[in-house]
Amino acid sequence: MSRRRREGGCCRALRLHEDNTRFLLLGIVMLGYMAGGAALFQWLEEEQEVKDRRKYWEVYRKFMAKYNDTVDMEDIEMLLWEYGNASAAGIIHKRARWDYSGAFYFVGTVVSTIGFGMTTPKTVAGRVVVIFYGFLGCSGAILFFNLFLERIITFLAYLLRLLHEKDLRKKGSLDRRDSTSSFDYNLDEWKPSVYWVMLYLFLATIIIAVSASFVYSPMEGWSYFECLYFCFVTFSTIGFGDLVTSQEADYPHQVPYRLANFVFVICGCCCIYSLFNVTSIVIKQFLNWLMKSLDFQCIPRKPPGRPQLLARGRRNAITPYHLRTQARKMGTKDKGEDSSDADSTYDSDGERRNSGEMISMADLLRANKVSLAVMQKELHESAQRHQAILLPSRLAAQENSFKPGAVGPLAIVSKKLGDDDT
Repeated sequence: MSRRRREGGCCRALRLHEDNTRFLLLGIVMLGYMAGGAALFQWLEEEQEVKDRRKYWEVYRKFMAKYNDTVDMEDIEMLLWEYGNASAAGIIHKRARWDYSGAFYFVGTVVSTIGFGMTTPKTVAGRVVVIFYGFLGCSGAILFFNLFLERIITFLAYLLRLLHEKDLRKKGSLDRRDSTSSFDYNLDEWKPSVYWVMLYLFLATIIIAVSASFVYSPMEGWSYFECLYFCFVTFSTIGFGDLVTSQEADYPHQVPYRLANFVFVICGCCCIYSLFNVTSIVIKQFLNWLMKSLDFQCIPRKPPGRPQLLARGRRNAITPYHLRTQARKMGTKDKGEDSSDADSTYDSDGERRNSGEMISMADLLRANKVSLAVMQKELHESAQRHQAILLPSRLAAQENSFKPGAVGPLAIVSKKLGDDDT
């Protein structure tokens, strides 16, 4: 046994919890990923940059040698400078940027966080408005994407559950005469695989990108690969701005094309946003595997709140906290009464009780309207794991409390796909 293992691992020595360890490990992995990506793109693009720079200066020197004695080169350079700015701003050879349709396209790139950059405000008032308008718009767009994520994951989980039910019935695990409640019990713990959900979202994104590329290629005059590249850059909200749709002054079937472009961008952004969040679950699983492989021993997370433990004095019974409190309050009142009445161990139904502090299993099931099979399963699994059973009130309080991973898109995907404890 190594010295690190005997001492409890580096994470325990640093007193790091599992969530903090995963966060730091992800930061290290991302730094390595970015360092490798930088080296890769440098190798791919640096030579082309050198060629483009050399080509420009060759053209410039030829122009200077030919026209240096006949024109004022300062005037030419100023003209070229203004021409470049005007072309980038869309003032020449492009559609109007600040008519209503152009302004609507601009605010779409703002709230979606795509930010192509081909249209930007030039006035001080416009830039001030962008700050406040973008704050509210981006917040609303993130909410919209999260609501879409929740619904698409729920829809895919429903479809996969139906397929799972069909497979179980085909194998004979579920009888066709089973009731809905029986079926729900049999699949109560089943949740779809994150890999299947990721596959379906990937296929949906591919279908949208391929369909959009068939429209973009003839309308914009781009190659099909350029269209696919534009779709990814746009749908992922990277928004380089090197390729931007709907910028020419005129298009055939202009209104339907711009409407289709809007629909493609919205659907593509929603699907790839959902795909990114589902893929983050897979990355989280990889980090967990890496922590396990490196033998990171983290400090266990303390359970929030005051759990209601299984009663050890009676079998198949629990001691609710509010009943213990009530019994303590009534203790002095009952001192003068007959102890045989106060210490009665049976209720009116013949079920066993203990001084009003123990509640029978039948009473608990009637009060909470849960099936006996589910309760027995929970009690058995809790006893096997040596964990506490929470009453519904405590369980609701725990679910509403803040904890790492309890909010945001990661929580939505984890809840739907069963990765809460990963």
